[in-house]
Amino acid sequence: MTKDKIKIMTIFGTRPEAIKMAPVVLELFKHSDKIKPIVAVTAQHREMLDQVLNLFAIKPDYDLNIMSEGQTLFDITSRVLDGLKKVLDDAKPDMVLVHGDTTTTFAGALAAYYSQIAVGHVEAGLRTGNKFSPYPEEMNRKLTAALADLHFAPTVVARGNLLHEGIEAEKIFVTGNTVIDALHQTVKSTFKFSDELLENIDYRNKKIILVTTHRRENLGEPMRQVYKALKKLIADFPDLEIIFPVHKNPKVREIVNEELGNLPQVHLTDPLDYEPFANLMNRATLILTDSGGVQEEAPSLGKPVLVLRDTTERPEAVAAGTVKLVGTNMEDIYRESRLLLTNHHEYARMAEACNPYGDGLASKRIVQALLKFYKLSDKEPDFFRAERK
Repeated sequence: MTKDKIKIMTIFGTRPEAIKMAPVVLELFKHSDKIKPIVAVTAQHREMLDQVLNLFAIKPDYDLNIMSEGQTLFDITSRVLDGLKKVLDDAKPDMVLVHGDTTTTFAGALAAYYSQIAVGHVEAGLRTGNKFSPYPEEMNRKLTAALADLHFAPTVVARGNLLHEGIEAEKIFVTGNTVIDALHQTVKSTFKFSDELLENIDYRNKKIILVTTHRRENLGEPMRQVYKALKKLIADFPDLEIIFPVHKNPKVREIVNEELGNLPQVHLTDPLDYEPFANLMNRATLILTDSGGVQEEAPSLGKPVLVLRDTTERPEAVAAGTVKLVGTNMEDIYRESRLLLTNHHEYARMAEACNPYGDGLASKRIVQALLKFYKLSDKEPDFFRAERK
């Protein structure tokens, strides 16, 4: 029997999930005549989650508040499962939407399955083929796919990965990535940084490298190699400024301070809220990162990205030429960074390449697919296809 109104619960717990799910939540609320949106957060990352909720003015209906000092994957999984049982029993949603590949994602999907509630997986189908790279994300997303009823793949490549694993084609929707929706709502040419240091940097006349590192597999010597490459670059380029929001992991901070502390061309900051970070990406010359999300966001802004990893679950950007895998070898990072800082043709080739990730309409496609699935609309969602800029 067709319902007149469906209850859709979004579950997320980290900053990256919140950024990418916020546009979906806002789009769900635009269809309140047919959808009752319910927002549940685990607060796997408390402070970083809250700043995104505040930015997009989203007030959770349920907040598990599970974060604790020194939490392990075992802690997160068990607390999410236990907390969501009560939430799902109370809310009784028709479908739960989870995002991507965090421990909240997998545990949320598993909790919904245990409660015999349908699961929709946003940003489905990303794969490296190595279950330990990235860890634990690769297995989180594969296990979530096994539990999901609908798969919202950001790209054709992601769809192909799901088809290869035996997912039925009619359950997969190619939507583009919701992070581009979030970017379109956040980046502004008139944005002013509240941090005086960031506001006063000469973005127009200086070369700016934005750096982020946090991956578990890069801890130790791999990160040290990255930072040594940065030191070599600033020795060669007097007009280069490096902005580095440093992850709060004490092991990361220790190495950063040893290698890059007290260098006048290197500006070490605390992790930035999403709004200033997105606008900082927009003003950077070049981005060096081991983050997955930045690989999607920066191409939309026309910024070349050097990925400080040996594998990526986002091969579309590599194929399109907007990002390049450089690993963590000092000489490789130095060589590729120097090339982009000195060769206008190579820089333009990456900056102006095809944007493979989205057009800002992914959330609309996801909600349209939900309405179609529950027979509340006859409209088929559009199929996202990457186009040249």
